[in-house]
Amino acid sequence: MVMEVLAGLNIRPGRLYVDGTVGEGGHAAAILDRLLQAGELIGLDKNPDVLQRAASRLAPYTSRFRLFHRSFSQLGEVLEAIQVQEAAGILLDLGLSLYLLEHSGRGFSFRRDEPLDMRFDPLEPVPTAADLLNTSSPSELETIFRAYGEEPQARLLARRVVEARRRRPFRTTRDLVEVVTTVIRPKGPRSRIHPATRVFQALRIAVNRELEELETFLSRAPDWLAPQGRLVVLSYHSLEDRLVKQRFLEWERGGVAKRLTKKPSRPGPEEVRRNPRARTARLRIAEKI
Repeated sequence: MVMEVLAGLNIRPGRLYVDGTVGEGGHAAAILDRLLQAGELIGLDKNPDVLQRAASRLAPYTSRFRLFHRSFSQLGEVLEAIQVQEAAGILLDLGLSLYLLEHSGRGFSFRRDEPLDMRFDPLEPVPTAADLLNTSSPSELETIFRAYGEEPQARLLARRVVEARRRRPFRTTRDLVEVVTTVIRPKGPRSRIHPATRVFQALRIAVNRELEELETFLSRAPDWLAPQGRLVVLSYHSLEDRLVKQRFLEWERGGVAKRLTKKPSRPGPEEVRRNPRARTARLRIAEKI
């Protein structure tokens, strides 16, 4: 939904824009193309590997961008450090990058047998997915699976995880998939949704405190926008989208910002055909008053 993102940001040459989840730089390059020579882009990401890839991709834009190894929830600290007060637009694409899924080797995909890490930043001293599986109580595991994965079989799955770790600690994605598939079955022979999809989502969200990071960001985002500045958020599951929807509505009722999308924009059939991972994308836009 690159064109929808660019339109939502209402890019004006010569202004400053922020890509809070710069990833490998796809959206950032498209923004810089529209900024001409006087504009600037700030990119943030928690993952040092994708930041290096973004730096290589954006190198032709020379000095018109700055990248920071920080979470989007820390944007205020970044703006203060570079002595910038506000941005004309901020983008958050909350989807998991293809690099993390296919090349990081940290267990984001259930289709590969990799260590159960799931940290966006491999240097961050927080519990890994394996740590959570091996040390959390049954009730804590149930909460993770139910709250972050909306998994109907959360209680039974939590019990099976505890039983399995008594025999052997969880170390790799295969260890987890083997337990999940004893509890959750495919909905049908042609189902595109793997039984472990919601469980892997839940663990990833818990490890990286994704919803807490988003809440922190949304509590401050209007302070970081210039008047008529735009916030564009791409979310990929109902938990994220619900937070964004509720906060945008609060801003509108409080006279802080207006919603430019009463209902989220969705990708068209052609885009979903080209990129099946985009099928769950929801785009919301708010403009600061």
